[in-house]
This record gives sequence, structure tokens and C-alpha cells, in this order.
Amino acid sequence: MANIPDPRNTRLRPLPNLIFASRWLQLPLYLGLILAQGVYVFHFWVELVHLIEAALGSSDALAKLTTSIGYKADIAPVALNETIIMLVVLALIDVVMISNLLIMVIVGGYETFVSRLQLEGHPDQPEWLSHVNASVLKVKLATAIIGISSIHLLKTFINAANYDTKVLMWQTLIHIAFLFSALAIALTDRLLHSPSADH
Repeated sequence: MANIPDPRNTRLRPLPNLIFASRWLQLPLYLGLILAQGVYVFHFWVELVHLIEAALGSSDALAKLTTSIGYKADIAPVALNETIIMLVVLALIDVVMISNLLIMVIVGGYETFVSRLQLEGHPDQPEWLSHVNASVLKVKLATAIIGISSIHLLKTFINAANYDTKVLMWQTLIHIAFLFSALAIALTDRLLHSPSADH
């Protein structure tokens, strides 16, 4: 019986080895995204602290909140109202969803394009990571972007009095474009991986 060489012990020629090793150039990009996520975490807590302070009666925190969410009124609010709370909470949800998107890009991208994380059997391994590949990652990212766009659109509609009609129309059209793009990506992925495509 012929000995089958172990692919792990196979040495690449210098040029293919250099090309294959170039994948590590993406590592600083993923490290940069981790730092960006740290900025989002800081921003989340700043907004949350302002919300709590405004709920306790701080007019300075309320002014900072209304400025950050773009809330305008004929008379400056002297206390939190339902609209301001809703806009702030939606902004916090938006930060969380973008953070989730970052995690998908960092973990999924590193696993797919750089190196295996070897999380098999780890109790905290994300369920989606066990079958991640480039096409699955594209679909997940597209659906995440739709979710983020939906939150932005909802924030705009709640605060519609402070936006021009053209802005509302363009945001709606852009959201619809995201929807169609995600559907096209999912349909393309399904067609490429359908049983008939394998024959």
C-alpha cells in the first residue's frame, strides 16, 4: 500500500508560500476593527450614562442627548419625553447591532480568510461559526446591514419633523435597495449551492 503524504507536512515552493502567507496582512485590519469596537463600547456607555442622568433630572445631560440624536423642537424640552427616550434607545440598539456586525466580520473574516480559530468543542463557540464560509458570511452581513438600516429608518420616521421630505424619501429608497441587494445575494448563493448546480 502506497504511503499517502500528509498535506500538513507538504512544503510550498517559495512563491506560493509568499502568496499564501500574504493572508496575514489582513491581521492588522481585524485588530483595527477590534479597536473600533472598543470605541463603540465607549460611545454606548457615554450615551447610556447621559440617559440615566437625564432621567434623574440633569438638564445638561438632556441637552447632550437631544444634540446627539438630532432632536429639535420649538421649545427646548425641560425633561425626558417618550420620543427622546425612544430615539436614544434606538441609537443604543443601533450601536449594539453595528457591534454585532463587527464581531461577524472580525471572527468570520479571520476564520475564513486568515487562519482557523480552532474553537471546535469550545462552549462559547458561536453556532453560525461552525459552518461559516465566504458566501454564508456575505448573506449574514447583508441581513445585518438591513437590520441596521431599519433602525436608522425608524429613528428618522420618529423624528420626521426635523427632516426634509427628500431625506425621508432617499433613506427609504436606500433601505429598499439594501433589501433587494440582500435578496439578490441570498438568491445567488442558493443557486450556486443548489443540488442542480453540483452536476
